Amino acid sequence: MRDRIKQDGFSLSEELTFIDQGYSGATLLRPALEQVRDVVALEGIDRLYVLAPDRLARKYAYQVLLIDEFERAGCAVVFLNQALGQSPEDHLLLQVQGMIAEYERAKIMERSRRGMRQTLARWPSSPVRPMGIIM
Repeated sequence: MRDRIKQDGFSLSEELTFIDQGYSGATLLRPALEQVRDVVALEGIDRLYVLAPDRLARKYAYQVLLIDEFERAGCAVVFLNQALGQSPEDHLLLQVQGMIAEYERAKIMERSRRGMRQTLARWPSSPVRPMGIIM
C-alpha cells in the first residue's frame, strides 16, 4: 500500500494510517474506522487508500454508505485490488464483491456455530469444558 501511495506521488504520515486490528468489518463501530470518518469529515483529506472493499466493510450496504460519505466530503476512495470507476460494470463488480464478502462472513459464522454445537454435544464426556458459549 505504501508503495502505491508513493507511486501516486503522495506521502503518508503515521497519524493518517488507520488499522482496525482485531475488529470485524461487519460493523461500523470500529475505532480506526471512526477515526478515519472523523478525519475525512473535519480535516478533508483528498484520498483514502484501502486494500479492498471488504477491508472497508464486510457488508455491501456499509461499503456504499462509507464510499458515499467519503466522496461527499471530497475524499476519493482508492482500492488497491481494483479501480473504483463510474461505469455500470464497475458498480456491479463492487456489488458482487460486497455480496461475496457478506456470504463468506455468514459461512464462517455458520461453521463456528456448528463447531460450538458439536463441542457442546460432546461436553459431558469431554475433559475440556467450554466456557461462555451462547447459542
